[in-house]
Amino acid sequence: MSGLVVTVVGPTATGKSDLALELAIALGGEVVNADALQLYRGMDVGTAKLTPAERRGVPHHLLDVLDPREEASVADYQRLARAALEDIDRRGARAVAAGGSGLYVRALLDHMEFPGTDAAVRERLEQRVEAEGARALHAELDRVDPVAAAAIGPRNARRIVRALEVIELTGRRYSSSLPQHVYEVPAVQIGLDCDRAVLDARIESRTARMFDQGLVEEVERLLEHGLGRTAARAVGYAQVVSLLAGEFSSDEARAAISAGTRRLARKQMGWFGRDPRVHWLDAQDPELVPRALDLVAQADAGSLGPATDAPSTRRTLGS
Repeated sequence: MSGLVVTVVGPTATGKSDLALELAIALGGEVVNADALQLYRGMDVGTAKLTPAERRGVPHHLLDVLDPREEASVADYQRLARAALEDIDRRGARAVAAGGSGLYVRALLDHMEFPGTDAAVRERLEQRVEAEGARALHAELDRVDPVAAAAIGPRNARRIVRALEVIELTGRRYSSSLPQHVYEVPAVQIGLDCDRAVLDARIESRTARMFDQGLVEEVERLLEHGLGRTAARAVGYAQVVSLLAGEFSSDEARAAISAGTRRLARKQMGWFGRDPRVHWLDAQDPELVPRALDLVAQADAGSLGPATDAPSTRRTLGS
């Protein structure tokens, strides 16, 4: 790569897409999506995907590349995203990646191994999740690979199953295949942080705005087409599916979406907060764009010092 990849990370509802767009405009760049759910066609309102008009003519890559019935794959994402980076670089433009899916950001920037899969093993483990619960399998993972168990929450059934599958297939700890904090693709990471109370208020407002913008109608269209497991379980979509099934009232669905989004934000902050390479900025700073551009300029010049803690917001969000 001829230049560092600028990457905007952090919890949901902090304005990553907007900042990435402003940086791309200022740097003559193009945006690469690093949000797993924005890969899906038709999942627009519930993922806060920028509309074509909102993109202001800036090319965006890896939006709308998957059918909602498909399962997103980190390995496929890495292949497609790095091809996009090479394409952007060949045309002399600057790549600006943005997203809150920590594993996808790491796949884009860092060395990652992708052990094979076995449908029979995975199905057996998934059946055990249904019969025994995710916590039981998480306890099993903790016995054989405590490092992986510490990194994977006890509710994250999909990743628990994947970790146990890899251990069974390779005979090695799953944690041995996890990425290290070492760039394979040179980058500068800018993290957006936000006071916890402010972020909670933003999440409430965004949930209300999504309903006003047609989230229920979007989910109805998706259900007619068909939803895969990943799409159907996504925050916002799962709750509206329950609403349409008569399991939630509208108010209950809105409250559940806001609560689920708050939990997601804490999880994202925990993930990105552990990466010492992220340079944190306050999402509310009126000088946010100039400060971000200054970080990029320092990184380009090789004069950017070590990343430092964000304000108290980083600690509260990670708590």
